[in-house]
Amino acid sequence: MSSSTIEPTVETTAVRPDYEVIIVGAGFGGIAAAIELREAGIHDFVMLEKHDGIGGTWYINTYPGIAVDIPAVFYSLSKMPFTSSSRFFPPGHEIQQYIERVVDAYGLRKKIRLNTTIESARWDERNYLWRGTLASGEEITARYVIGALGLLEVAKLPDIPGIDTFAGHKVHTARWDHDYDYTGKRIAIIGTGATALQLIPEMAKVASHLTVFQRTPIWLAPKPDFRIDWGLDRVLSGVKPVRAAVRGAIASGIDMGLIGALLSLRRMPKAMPYVTRAGGAMYKLWLRDEELAEKLTPTYAPGCKRPSMSNEYFKTFKQKDRVSLITDAIEEITEKGVRTADGVEHEIDVLVCATGFRVCERGFAPAFHVYGETGEELGDYWHEHRYHAYQGVSVPQWPNLFMVGCGPNSIIPSSILVTIENTAAHARRAIVETRRRGATKVDVNRQAYDDWAKFCTDRTEGSMWVSTPCAGSNTYYVNYQGELAIRPTTGLNQWWGNRHFPVRHYTFSTRPALINARTREPELATT
Repeated sequence: MSSSTIEPTVETTAVRPDYEVIIVGAGFGGIAAAIELREAGIHDFVMLEKHDGIGGTWYINTYPGIAVDIPAVFYSLSKMPFTSSSRFFPPGHEIQQYIERVVDAYGLRKKIRLNTTIESARWDERNYLWRGTLASGEEITARYVIGALGLLEVAKLPDIPGIDTFAGHKVHTARWDHDYDYTGKRIAIIGTGATALQLIPEMAKVASHLTVFQRTPIWLAPKPDFRIDWGLDRVLSGVKPVRAAVRGAIASGIDMGLIGALLSLRRMPKAMPYVTRAGGAMYKLWLRDEELAEKLTPTYAPGCKRPSMSNEYFKTFKQKDRVSLITDAIEEITEKGVRTADGVEHEIDVLVCATGFRVCERGFAPAFHVYGETGEELGDYWHEHRYHAYQGVSVPQWPNLFMVGCGPNSIIPSSILVTIENTAAHARRAIVETRRRGATKVDVNRQAYDDWAKFCTDRTEGSMWVSTPCAGSNTYYVNYQGELAIRPTTGLNQWWGNRHFPVRHYTFSTRPALINARTREPELATT
């Protein structure tokens, strides 16, 4: 064949992605994002869920005693009431049932791909789209990516010598083994955080002996819990004015507390030693046991970590014939049990790791590799340039990427669902505005990003969370770089900021027309 008959090269990259939007995660964050897209008239999306069921945190955490620490009327999406709670603070399985109902009510189930793990995503600057690589090796493309990965999902095992040598039954609270019979066993629990305070009383009921290894004690208050399935649940969830009033009252109460805390950020460290001593005195009155109070009283200030509530936790340790509280440091895990620094080997049958999750840690923020416009990985960028995102959602040079409920400086000390709905609304507005302009790329301005980062840093500088009163608290309010990870504003500010941010804080662009060498006609990389 002569060269004169060779077809000319087609110089076009008018690539049409598989989906307009990929949502990573099918927990509350992914569901809220999907609802926002549907309500905006965007239906070309898929939800990728690595587990074999939906619900995220509430799907994988099924340990005995699990419950939410926010009232059901507030721990629910504003668009759909929680209509079947049996208690004011509902147990975990009822939260999971609520999630299932929300998914069905909005017709989202057909949009979800289970057992699908995304390992990396890379921005394709030539075509203005994201290319995701799945664990199966499959490539999947989308114009936009919404990361809704959650925070309490990636289990954190203790870094203790010999952890793999234990010959008994070992389990993490986020991967509970319901097939194993714990009855009559010698059970050890490592950890005394928010998860452990729910689990410990339940394990004490079935163990022949329970040993709790405490590194950091926790501040807690009585839990005002009670049954509401006698009709109050229907009033709180079914009567809209009542539901709105109760939700508003809770939100306002939290905001008023936050306002006081924010206004006192630089004065709080000076007052906290007195508050800590007062808390210790209250523990002594509550426990009526000098030795136990000394072990269970934190040295850090109240408020350093998320507030916890329990009516059973302290009572459990009063059963001294069946429950042991060990505060000596763990030296190693042996084949038979746990050896502490005092040389004692505590022989056990079951080792339970209530050691929490990888929150705001290097390598897990985000939990998969995300390569932006310059080819840099997002986790590496945050490691080098500090952990920030505009309104907790966007990062410059990672265009068309939005984080819902899991971004830096996005969370307020309230119901996580407030943050999730607010940041999902942010993603919706940015995507809708991009489509309205006929653009295919949206990227937050560097100046807006830097200004927001400075606001967060300046607002929290000198606060108790990053100073002496919180030393030793091991709080996830502070990221691994030593900066406050939460959003230093009220919930109302978060609501407004994510729904009414200036559109000028983003840059919108459309892929320039490329000429088809065969037809000489322009083609655009549009959806």
